[in-house]
Amino acid sequence: MKIVVAIKQVTARESVLRIAPSGRWIAEDDLTYEINEPDAYALEAGLQLKEKHGGEVVALCAGPARASQTIREALAKGADRAIHIEEENLTAWDALGVARLLAAALGPEEPDLILTGLQSEDTGAGQTGVILAELLGLPHATIIMQVEKLDGAVRLKRELEDGWFQQVEMPLPAVLTIQSGISKLRYATLMGIKKAKTKEIRGLTAAGLGVAATAVLEVERVYFPPRTKQTQLIEGPAKEAAAKLVEKLRFEARVL
Repeated sequence: MKIVVAIKQVTARESVLRIAPSGRWIAEDDLTYEINEPDAYALEAGLQLKEKHGGEVVALCAGPARASQTIREALAKGADRAIHIEEENLTAWDALGVARLLAAALGPEEPDLILTGLQSEDTGAGQTGVILAELLGLPHATIIMQVEKLDGAVRLKRELEDGWFQQVEMPLPAVLTIQSGISKLRYATLMGIKKAKTKEIRGLTAAGLGVAATAVLEVERVYFPPRTKQTQLIEGPAKEAAAKLVEKLRFEARVL
């Protein structure tokens, strides 16, 4: 079973962000980077399937040269090899453009299963995996909480709303976007780190794949949300006031 896991390198959560002079993205000087958390869970799901059913896991990453650090991390955790599409200015590509890059790189691989994270932590579009499935003409499912391999198919548990879940089956090959938190993430062992140094990383470029950096969606401006203060008094019996407070925190403040 060949499993390809698409991973992305994003700015580390503890980084102090500043707006770039262009005003269209963040300033990337002196930042630290890490693997996109939903992609880390996709990688874990792929590694668990490999351990149970055999085969190989291939990490696929589009990004600048510094993304090789994230790729090595995936290899250290257990991926067998990797494909790195080197693109220094990935911010010029929208979800459709990135999906085209990944689809072009996946052509010769013919994987049984393609896993991505549900969304990236920087742009949060949640579209790349779905568009990739459409470009490849493969069935897909999103917000996956559990993957079980069957004979030529997979049984999936999808997260819906309000604590509801959906059980579905679909044939292979397929594309799945994985929800964060579906399992405990593993750490790279010292032996895994040593082995990662000798594993294959195949380098590709957008030009070599014949994919141009055309963007249907463009970012006009990036800015910090304005800080505002507002006071609301909720009157009435304590039980009714508490219910109204929870509703406002959930749907207006969006902190629940």
